[in-house]
Amino acid sequence: MNKVVKNAQEAIHGITDDMTLMLGGFGLCGIPENCIAALVESNVKGLTCISNNAGVDDFGLGLLLKKHQIRKMISSYVGENAEFERQLLSGELEVELIPQGTLAERCRAGGAGIPAFFVPAGYGTEVAEGKEVREFNGKMHLLEHALTADFAIVKAWKGDTHGNLIYRHTANNFNQAMAMAGKITIAEVEELVPAGELDPNQIHTPGVFVQRIFKAENLEKRIEFVTTRK
Repeated sequence: MNKVVKNAQEAIHGITDDMTLMLGGFGLCGIPENCIAALVESNVKGLTCISNNAGVDDFGLGLLLKKHQIRKMISSYVGENAEFERQLLSGELEVELIPQGTLAERCRAGGAGIPAFFVPAGYGTEVAEGKEVREFNGKMHLLEHALTADFAIVKAWKGDTHGNLIYRHTANNFNQAMAMAGKITIAEVEELVPAGELDPNQIHTPGVFVQRIFKAENLEKRIEFVTTRK
């Protein structure tokens, strides 16, 4: 039951070219920065990355974009990353933009074993192109398919040696849903404790969904925009 690995480099073992990865986080909040840095060093390429956004130019997934290691982004937001925007407009990067709530539900559905569902968001827009449409209660809905990944990589506040995870406040964001939707789920945590120390009532992700866990080092909690009064 002990799922602890030594570091990020050991945690990402088995991630190879052309795989699909889910990466938790929203902006720079709750992103698995240690695993992302390890992926950059590994020079793996041709990745399809499912994430709310692609970090910023010099941090998070922006580092993988800079080295052209990502072939396709499945996300809901392009802003704050000039290189992401440049690669999208130049055709260097394939991008599937999804309404944010739909993206979250597609990840959750993948983890819950639900193959597809209907949602009203995007009807009448480019998002609807090629999708089945049905009417429910007088409102048109699109058929959306669940998302899964070869690896899901998440960031948690606390975890134990069995892989049980607790997220802190808004750093939960996409992490909880994505942790369920990977064939192999990797968790980097700020605090790693022995099994039995976490309050069962506080656990967000049960250890059954997590295959590898490690204590993150060199944590860097960046703020995207610092706004202060004069």
